[in-house]
Amino acid sequence: MRTCSCLSLFLWTYMFQVVESTQLQEKMSRYLQKGKILSLSEDNGKMLHRTKRGWMWNQFFLLEEYTGTDTQYVGKLHTDQDKGDGNLKYILTGDGAGSLFIIDENTGDIHAAKKLDREEKSLYVLRAKAIDRKTGRQVEPESEFIIKIHDINDNEPKFTKDLYTASVPEMSGVGTSVIQVLATDADDANYGNSAKIVYSILQGQPYFSVDPESGIIKTALPDMSRENREQYQVVIQAKDMGGQMGGLSGTTTVNITLTDVNNNPPRFPQSTYQFSSSESVSLGTPLGRIKANDPDVGENAEMEYSLVEGDGSNMFDIITDKDTQEGIITVKKQLDFEKKMLYTLRIEASNTHPDPRFQHLGPFKDTAVVKISVEDVDEPPIFSKPFYLIEVDEDVKEGSIIGQVIAYDPDAIKNLIKYSVDRHTDMDRIFNIHSGNGSIFTLKPLDREAYPWHNISITASEINNPKQSSHISVFIRILDINDHAPEFAKYYETFVCENAKPGELIQTISVMDKDDPPRGHKFFFEPVPEFPLNPNFTIVDNKDNTAGVLTRKDGYSRHKMSTYLLPILIFDNDYPIQSSTGTLTIRVCACDNQGNMQSCNAEALILSAGLSTGALIAILLCILILLILVVLFAALKRQRKKEPLIISKDDVRDNIVTYNDEGGGEEDTQAFDIGTLRNPEAREDSKLRRDVIPETIFQIRRTAPLWENIDVQDFIHRRLKENDLDPSAPPYDSLATYAYEGNDSIADSLSSLESLTADGNQDYDYLSDWGPRFKKLADMYGGDDSDHD
Repeated sequence: MRTCSCLSLFLWTYMFQVVESTQLQEKMSRYLQKGKILSLSEDNGKMLHRTKRGWMWNQFFLLEEYTGTDTQYVGKLHTDQDKGDGNLKYILTGDGAGSLFIIDENTGDIHAAKKLDREEKSLYVLRAKAIDRKTGRQVEPESEFIIKIHDINDNEPKFTKDLYTASVPEMSGVGTSVIQVLATDADDANYGNSAKIVYSILQGQPYFSVDPESGIIKTALPDMSRENREQYQVVIQAKDMGGQMGGLSGTTTVNITLTDVNNNPPRFPQSTYQFSSSESVSLGTPLGRIKANDPDVGENAEMEYSLVEGDGSNMFDIITDKDTQEGIITVKKQLDFEKKMLYTLRIEASNTHPDPRFQHLGPFKDTAVVKISVEDVDEPPIFSKPFYLIEVDEDVKEGSIIGQVIAYDPDAIKNLIKYSVDRHTDMDRIFNIHSGNGSIFTLKPLDREAYPWHNISITASEINNPKQSSHISVFIRILDINDHAPEFAKYYETFVCENAKPGELIQTISVMDKDDPPRGHKFFFEPVPEFPLNPNFTIVDNKDNTAGVLTRKDGYSRHKMSTYLLPILIFDNDYPIQSSTGTLTIRVCACDNQGNMQSCNAEALILSAGLSTGALIAILLCILILLILVVLFAALKRQRKKEPLIISKDDVRDNIVTYNDEGGGEEDTQAFDIGTLRNPEAREDSKLRRDVIPETIFQIRRTAPLWENIDVQDFIHRRLKENDLDPSAPPYDSLATYAYEGNDSIADSLSSLESLTADGNQDYDYLSDWGPRFKKLADMYGGDDSDHD
C-alpha cells in the first residue's frame, strides 16, 4: 500500500512539475524576446543602453527520493550571449555543486547525481556564471538560484514515547481525562496531508477512548472499580494523510492504573470472637487480636477500633496496631475469677479517612461481639491494707501485743494462712508475730531515743501451698516516754573576775533532753535543796529553757579560793518529772578593766610577781643550751673510747697487763677448769677482741664444732681463716688466743720450770743495751754473781 501511494504521489508531483516548468519556460521566453528586442533597438538606433541579463531561470523544483535509473534532470542554464558556437563555458558553485548537482558546461543542463531527502535538506542555494573560453572573462555577472525539494509521504508518524504510564481514580465519571499522547511526522506539514495526523484506539475499548485530533485519552465507562480490575493496557494509533487510505501510521502503548478511593467500609469476617484469660495476668497484657477486612489500600484502608458497649468496657481496652490494622484487646483492670467469670464486649471498627462522595454507599464502620472468659488460678493471700502503721509506747513490756495484720485467701477454697516475720528486716529480733492470727508482739525492750522507727516486713503464706505468699510492710512508731532527765547541753568553762561586782552575769546555761514530748520541752532551774542560798552566786531562771549565773558578792580572791563548784538542779515539766543536778565549775581569774581574762592559776600569780615574761624566756633558753652542751660532751667522750690501744705502728713498747690473780698452781684444780683446754667444744663460742674497745655488741658468728677433728694444724688454719675474714677485726696485727694445745707434741716442754739446767749456757748481757727500762732484768740475769745470790 505504501509503495502504491508513493508512486501516485510521484506521478502527481511530476505532472505538477511539468506544468510549472512549461509556465516557467513561457515566462523566460517572454523575458528573452524582450531582451532581444532591447538589444536590437540599441544597435539600430546607435543609442547606448544598459544591457539586461538574459538568464533563463529563476528557481527549480525537484522531487525527493527519486528512484529512476538515470540522473534526474533539474533544469537548463542559458544566456543570450551564447551563440551556440561553443565559446561559452557554464560553471556551477554552491550547495552540493559537483557532488549532488552536476552541470554540462557546454549546454548548461543541470542534473541531480544522487537521491535527495527533503527531511535532511529541503533547499539548496547555488550560483551560476558563464565564462568566455578564449578570454576567461565572465560574459554575465554571477547569479544565484534556488533548488527546492518537493516532499512525498515517506515518513510515518512517531510517538514521543514508546510506552506511556498513567493513572486515574476508580469510580471516575465518563470522559475523565487520563493522559495525552503526542505523535510527530517528519514530512512537510505545509505541502499536502503528509503530516496531518489522526489518533485512534486499537486496544482498550470499551473502557477508554481517545480524541482523534488532540490525542487525549479519556474514560469511557462509569464507576470502574479498582477492586475488580486495577491495570489496563491501551494501544493508540497515529495515522497521517488525515487518516485516509494509504496513509502511514505508528502505535504506542499506554498502561493505565486505577487508583484507590475509600469506597469500601470495613467488615468483620465473623460476628463473634472468643478469648480467655487467667485472672493473674498483669495489667496491659494482650489477650487477643481481631481484624476487620477493607478492600481498599493505603490510608483508605486505615481503621480504628473502639469499645462501644458491654459489661467489660471498664475492665478491658483495645488499641489499634497501625502496621497490621488489627485491634489488640488488653487488660485494663485486675481480673478476679471469684467476682466475675465472663465478660462481653462490643467492638467497633471504622475508617479514619472516609470520603464524603461515597457516604451514600452506607456507614463506613462495623461491629463485632467479643466474649472473654476468666480462668481461676491459685492466688497468694491478700492483706486487708496496703500497709500497716502501729504506734507503741517505748516503755511497753516484753511480750506485749502491739498490733495485728490480717490476710485472707482470695480463692474459693479459702486456704488457711500462716504469718511470719522477715528476719532480714528485723535482724535484732525485737518483734515476733503469732503464726495463726497475725498478732505482733515485742521480744525486747524498746528505746525511742535509739530507734524511733522500726520497719519490718510480714509474710503471709498458704499452709497447703507455702509458695503462694505475700509480703506487707509494717511501720512501727515508738512513742516517747519521759524517761531521761535534762542535762547540760555542753561542758561550760566558767570564770569570774577577781574584781567582779555583785549582780554581774558570768554564764548562761542551756540544757538538752533526749526525750521528745508532744508539747515541747520546758525546763526549770533551781539551787539544790542542800544549799538553798549560795553566798557567792545566784541562779536566775530566764523562763526560756536557759538560766543565768550572777555574782553575789563584791570581789573574789584566787589566794583564798581559786575554784568554786555551783550545783544546779534542772527538771522538766513532763510526766513523770525527770530531774538532774549539774555542777558548774567556776574559776577565779585575774582580768583587766574591761573584764578580759588574763590568768586563772595561783602559781602563775606568784611567777608573775617576781619574773616577767622575758625573764622566763631567758631562763628556758639557758636550760636548753646546757642540755645541748651535755649531749655534745657525752658524744665526744664516747668517740674517744672507741680509739684502739695501739694507735701507731711505731709504738712497739711493751704493755704490762696486770691480772692480780696468781691462782693456786697446778695443784689448785678449783681455780681454773683445765678441761677447757682439752675440750674443743668449750671454745666454740667466739670471744670479744681484747686489743680494742668493742664499739657495738655485734652478732656472734657460730662455727661448725671441731671436736671430731683432732688435728691441731687444721684447727689453727681454720681459726686463722676465720680471723682473716672477720669484718670487725682492726687493720693491724694483734694477738689471737686459741687456747687449745692438742693431744701431744713432739717438741720438748717450753715451761720455764725446766729451764734452770740450761741457764748457764745463756748470755743476757744484751739486756743492758736495751735501755733503762730493761736494767732490772739485766741485773737479774746479767752475770754469775747474781745467779748465785
